[in-house]
Amino acid sequence: MEMPRIGFGLWKVDPADCERVIVEAIQAGYRHFDCAADYGNEAAVGAALRKVFRDGLVSREEVWITSKLWNTYHAPEHVEEACLKSLADLGLDYLDLYLVHFPIALEHVPIAKRYPPEWIHDPDADKPVMRPAKVPLHETWAAMEQLAKKGLAREIGVCNYNSALLHDLMNYAQIAPAVLQVEMHPYLTQDKLLRLALQYGLRVTAFSPLGASSYLELDMAQAEEKVLDEPAVRAAAQAHGKTPAQVVLRWALQRGTSIIPKSSNPVHIRENLALDDFALSDDEVSAITALNRNRRFNDPGEFCAAAFGAFHPIYD
Repeated sequence: MEMPRIGFGLWKVDPADCERVIVEAIQAGYRHFDCAADYGNEAAVGAALRKVFRDGLVSREEVWITSKLWNTYHAPEHVEEACLKSLADLGLDYLDLYLVHFPIALEHVPIAKRYPPEWIHDPDADKPVMRPAKVPLHETWAAMEQLAKKGLAREIGVCNYNSALLHDLMNYAQIAPAVLQVEMHPYLTQDKLLRLALQYGLRVTAFSPLGASSYLELDMAQAEEKVLDEPAVRAAAQAHGKTPAQVVLRWALQRGTSIIPKSSNPVHIRENLALDDFALSDDEVSAITALNRNRRFNDPGEFCAAAFGAFHPIYD
């Protein structure tokens, strides 16, 4: 199956709430679920998937499941182990898409010791810090290719890569990445990266497509940074009889990206999927694109130093 343009993001969904939101999402029409080991809820997602399969709401073949390789498993000998752990938690035989979560290698933490291991190497240390590991990205990618050859992941790709890393990857990949997943919204349009990825034939998935909404509760964004309050967005919403969120999500689709919005609100779950009955004009798209501030909310160069005791930027 082709990856659905609109997926359901599972970052920050409480494990106790996974069954409810996944059932509601399936009933609303979602067929793509974006997971990751680091989200800490894949076992709960797996239980929810088994329920919807058992109840006949959908079959395995009708849903697209994405997961991601965490930073502590970049060494080639740990890549398959990490993938198998996600598959076991999700209750699946294969993933539709497996992504390198960050171009950041951290020292290995055994699954039996702590899972998910998150960013800090030893939380009980006197000075807890993250510990980078010397693992070249080309070695990690070669191990990802083995997953595809074994059928554990039907497609493989990357997250949070910049243009230079993408050029480099395309020079050595024997199996080209199928998808690039990056933060992308009207305050961070990443026009050149989007153009480059599409030129290479990658599908681009925009995470955090509504901007600050996902980061306010984490103190990684300010209340005044809500793109949904922008006059250009509100004017388009009024013109089309849609919500500001629907306008921003439609803008992303018309740029050629797929999106993975997340909500636990049943009304918003349905609204975020109802995007095919209207289209923004070229002027509306241009006005929203012009809101770009190059504002990145999910930036390791900021949060790693602030929370994990290591300055580790991946973007200039």
